[in-house]
Amino acid sequence: MATIAAPLAFSRADDAPRLEWRAGTRLLIQRGDTELIVQNLEPSATAEAVRFVTPWPRRYGQCAVSPAGDLAVFAGLHALQALDPAGNVRWEVRHRCWAGCAGHNAFTEYANERDHRYVGSGSAGFSADGTLVWVHIRGPLAFDRGRGADEWLVIAAEDGTVLARAATHTAAAGSDHIPHPNPDQMGLTIGEGQDGSALRWGRWNGHTLAIDSFGDQDRVLLAVSPIGNRLLTVTHDQDTLALHRVTDGTVEAELSATALPRHPELESERFETFEGDEAQAFFDYEGGFLDEDTVVVGTVESDEEFGTGRHWLIDAARMRLTDQLVYPFEVPSLPRVLGDGTWYTVSAIETAVHLWTL
Repeated sequence: MATIAAPLAFSRADDAPRLEWRAGTRLLIQRGDTELIVQNLEPSATAEAVRFVTPWPRRYGQCAVSPAGDLAVFAGLHALQALDPAGNVRWEVRHRCWAGCAGHNAFTEYANERDHRYVGSGSAGFSADGTLVWVHIRGPLAFDRGRGADEWLVIAAEDGTVLARAATHTAAAGSDHIPHPNPDQMGLTIGEGQDGSALRWGRWNGHTLAIDSFGDQDRVLLAVSPIGNRLLTVTHDQDTLALHRVTDGTVEAELSATALPRHPELESERFETFEGDEAQAFFDYEGGFLDEDTVVVGTVESDEEFGTGRHWLIDAARMRLTDQLVYPFEVPSLPRVLGDGTWYTVSAIETAVHLWTL
């Protein structure tokens, strides 16, 4: 459908450009160490790209952008900061350090400390309507006492008021939020390194935050269906995709990676000795709903040893393999699905995104 240039030059970019489809709007987002760029891609948008000054480099935490593109929340090692494009700190919520230190008031105080460079981290995600920010932190908050433990917060995006909080009972190395069309629900995948991946589903009723672990299944949440009644997950070992009901996490259908055909290069003489698990494709930690009836996923990670990574169409209702996607030129990246009938890929050197539809 389109090729869109990355807003940051290759030498200044820390993250690859990404697209988000929120509230009917496509946003192009890219982060460098010193700035975050947000561009509204809708034809009706006339404003230039919005630039946020980052409070700390990318390696020290993730960030989230509001659906309107006018507020960015940075989840750091010691605090959450919400910034507007003018560089103003709208609000800040401080919490226990992910590195376990006694605390720092500014990034410059720990910028050169090695124990702050390679630690776990949390994340943030805006609700579908932009009124709430869901945040995974290392608790407790600055005004509490007690030992550090992972917590999930629901925060008012307007002023930073903590509306609800609950323990996740995890030991995070990293995390990622997956929004639901209902602003009062949110998905959270928490990576615990070799220990696996914890899936948490949050529901906020205006007073309290209830967290469902769906039976503590070791799964990575990939996506929520466009109307919000189903979830797509992959097991931590990447061998099974599953479709779940949002209401209780029940698995409605599954697809095993053994249903995928071998990579065609495995038929060549170079790989004739590859057998069994060595030759078996597995699903990437990326994928989503193209629409209510169709899922797009990849096997790029497992294919890379043999050649070009492959992308697949899946019948969402039955979790059956439909076909392999074939592109007019080589596509090296994972498929990232927007949920509006489109998906995108990133160019080899991450200087552009390609937007696709069937």
